[in-house]
Amino acid sequence: MIRHPTAGMDEDAVWAAIDRERLDLADLLEDLSDEEWAHSSLCAGWRIRDVAAHLALAHTGRAQAAVGILRAGGSFDRMIRDTARRHATVPTKQVIAEIRAMGGSRRRAPGVTHLEPLLDILVHGQDIAIPLGRPRTMPVDAAATAATRVWTMGWPFSTAFRARTRLRGLELVATDTDWSVGEGAQVEGPVEALLLLLTGRTASVSRLSGTGVGQLAPAVR
Repeated sequence: MIRHPTAGMDEDAVWAAIDRERLDLADLLEDLSDEEWAHSSLCAGWRIRDVAAHLALAHTGRAQAAVGILRAGGSFDRMIRDTARRHATVPTKQVIAEIRAMGGSRRRAPGVTHLEPLLDILVHGQDIAIPLGRPRTMPVDAAATAATRVWTMGWPFSTAFRARTRLRGLELVATDTDWSVGEGAQVEGPVEALLLLLTGRTASVSRLSGTGVGQLAPAVR
């Protein structure tokens, strides 16, 4: 029997977690040197500056999104990349201020739920922190809620990570909370490491154990 994750945080708790994570990330960004802003992130081809700029665009409106899609030839992924890189040219202080100013707001980009901003700030926060060697721990309940969202995403959002396809034949089991998904050889570890795995990051694999770990090399691509 395939195991499914239980329901996570309610919407108010999700927004409170988003606020905390955004403000905490803004503090981290304020402490970065120019060299760190230019450092490669966990996202292939993206600098720390690009990832931060992407997070600063979380309040993009419908009109801006439509223009971005047109400029990107109809490609959503290209639009995300191109808008982030264009915005990354503004001063770093502006990027930080924009992220910090989102605290307390429940505004969402077009077409997303309240869970996508949570997923974005948790995972992209690690995309920034891990390559810089900056400690940044995810709240367990927030990470589990975001992991559930990735696993249960329907089309077209599911195409971003293809988690159920990539990780078919594996059971992911959190060791720090009551959370598991899938069926097959077990992969165990902290839920934040499983969230990174679900979103295609390789940086967390060393924190995982179990009989299914040997199958992860192709699964994380």
